[in-house]
Amino acid sequence: MKLWEGRFKKSLDKTADEFNSSISFDKNLYFEDIEGSLAHAHMLCEQGIISKEDYSLIKQGLSKIAFEIHSGDLLIDEDAEDIHTFIEGELTNRIGDAGKRLHTARSRNDQVAVDLRLYLRKRLDEIINSLYKLVKTLAQRAIETKDYVMPSYTHLQRAQISVFGHHLLAYAEMFLRDIDRMKDAKKRMNISPLGSCALAGTTYNIDRFMTAKELGFDAPCNNSLDGVSDRDYVIEILSDFSILMMHLSRFSEEIILWCSKEFSFVEPDDAFSTGSSIMPQKKNPDIAELIRGKTGRVYGSLMTMLTVMKGLPLAYNKDMQEDKEAMADALKTAIQCLNAFEPMIKTLKINKDNLKKAALTGFINATDAADYLVKKDLPFRDAYKIVGELVAYCIDNEKTLDNLSIEEYKKFSDLFEKDIFDSVSLEKMISERTCFGAPAPDNVEKQANKILEGIKND
Repeated sequence: MKLWEGRFKKSLDKTADEFNSSISFDKNLYFEDIEGSLAHAHMLCEQGIISKEDYSLIKQGLSKIAFEIHSGDLLIDEDAEDIHTFIEGELTNRIGDAGKRLHTARSRNDQVAVDLRLYLRKRLDEIINSLYKLVKTLAQRAIETKDYVMPSYTHLQRAQISVFGHHLLAYAEMFLRDIDRMKDAKKRMNISPLGSCALAGTTYNIDRFMTAKELGFDAPCNNSLDGVSDRDYVIEILSDFSILMMHLSRFSEEIILWCSKEFSFVEPDDAFSTGSSIMPQKKNPDIAELIRGKTGRVYGSLMTMLTVMKGLPLAYNKDMQEDKEAMADALKTAIQCLNAFEPMIKTLKINKDNLKKAALTGFINATDAADYLVKKDLPFRDAYKIVGELVAYCIDNEKTLDNLSIEEYKKFSDLFEKDIFDSVSLEKMISERTCFGAPAPDNVEKQANKILEGIKND
């Protein structure tokens, strides 16, 4: 039975019925649908709109349905139009006319809107907790690798000295911003549309503040028309997921590069790698590659909702049914990626010797050599030119700045003294990068501990 079929003389065409149905994906909202209905029924009773007897039957009936669906004793009918129709029909079959009174002063428009907000509020907490777990792992590994000297890159060319722990904390900062964005999205989303009805509220003396409070919302929405037609929160969350996936993808790309023999900086654990069907020597970083690939899937969900909403007049339109499918796929993808990524990082083998070797052969101490001359009152641009000529000389003679003789240095400037070797020493260079936010090992440990303390307090 359709909730709306009294107006119609013909049944919906079977193909159209299947096309119109949303039960395949909104069945995941069964608990939130029942949660919202319980609050709505309580309010109707308190306002004298339904009797205490009817409320008692509704409450007992909905609670039993929730328990039976969760336990598997009650299977959701896949032929139902949507989860709201199924639950209301099941309730009415069990308690009779009292079940028919549940939908008083409510529309499916505000019902589905409140269900989705309740559902996303919980699932966002799941994503946030997974992100905290990842950030904690990054901070712990940063402390382990605070003195693993490595080159940092611009344009994928060796640029300046850093340490592996500092690199990990750069991603920790990104993921902390993702957490903040999702927390902000939760705040903006935490407004109740219940009581907006189809779009213009109701003539019943309902108490929207009561249902909002009972469901844990900060307040009811100010405008009933906006309440049923707003999907900004869906788009905002999908935007947050897209940024998160972009961060995961960037990190995955670096892991993929670092795993190659050309870098050999890291090696994923066997549990997070696969082989080749034809090349027995291969060890492929498939988990990182899959995460990089699945980023496009989440972007697609965001583009879906932006496109769906861009031309919709107020208020509710059936197009909006696409929100749940797009959101469900993005949620599932983001959670799967986080759950695979964190243990991959936790078990990642890091090759300290190869990191240092790359740092030694990349002239990443060139800027420090220039700074050495600047500290002797040579203008930076003159110092820059001299060191550039030094680097060219080293390349031509297959040498590095740290193994030149002092006589070779003096060919380029008399300002060079034996203490230049301290200035171009990797350990010395990294230990002197102590300004706030720089990669000196002590800095890295302090920042990692600050992050860990922040997670503990949250």
